[in-house]
Amino acid sequence: MNALAAPADTGLQLNFGGSGDDTSMTVKLILLLTVLSVAPSILLLMTSFTRIAIVLSFVRNSLGTQQMPPNQVIMGISLLLTFFVMGPTLQQVNNQALQPFFKGEISQNAAMDKATAPMKEFMAKQTRESDLKLFLDYSQKKNINSIDDIPLTTLVPAFAISELKTAFQMGFLIFIPFVIIDMIVASILMAMGMMMVPPSLISLPFKILLFILVDGWHLVVQSLFVSFK
Repeated sequence: MNALAAPADTGLQLNFGGSGDDTSMTVKLILLLTVLSVAPSILLLMTSFTRIAIVLSFVRNSLGTQQMPPNQVIMGISLLLTFFVMGPTLQQVNNQALQPFFKGEISQNAAMDKATAPMKEFMAKQTRESDLKLFLDYSQKKNINSIDDIPLTTLVPAFAISELKTAFQMGFLIFIPFVIIDMIVASILMAMGMMMVPPSLISLPFKILLFILVDGWHLVVQSLFVSFK
């Protein structure tokens, strides 16, 4: 026997190289996974979710009920109300883009264009001109003659900051009656010499009672619906 004989072929082969097509597919897969991971956040910024979630959070904070209702309940209600508000827009997207694409009547690019048109119309209606002008000027976009000429990279952030401003305006109005109750309770406690009693502890039941008597959740949701018309 030859002690220096070549070892038998075990069938295990390691190939650290790859063709250009394999590398390209790997990069595309990584990019696709990255886009899918941030897509839900981007889609939420293009809907009414931002305003609804912030306003409902303001309601909870103004009542001073700490974590009641819990964050899961706030987010769940916000999602349901978002689907309700965005119903007509999403229906247009389904009829004009998704269904024709699934039936093979239009291409993928055409479906994307038809799907973004209703979303652009909704966002443009809720976006302030000053906010939109800010991003258009910064991006040096010119020859904007219609909503279709505005790119999503400009319209989405303009819509987002407009939603933040609107939500904070509504939150300010929600806070006013509860702040008045806190001030009245604090004044009464000071007049009675009860300096060590936290005013928020005494005012909490009165704020909850007021909110129940005026049917607060109904008024808040109604105000949200009206704000999107």
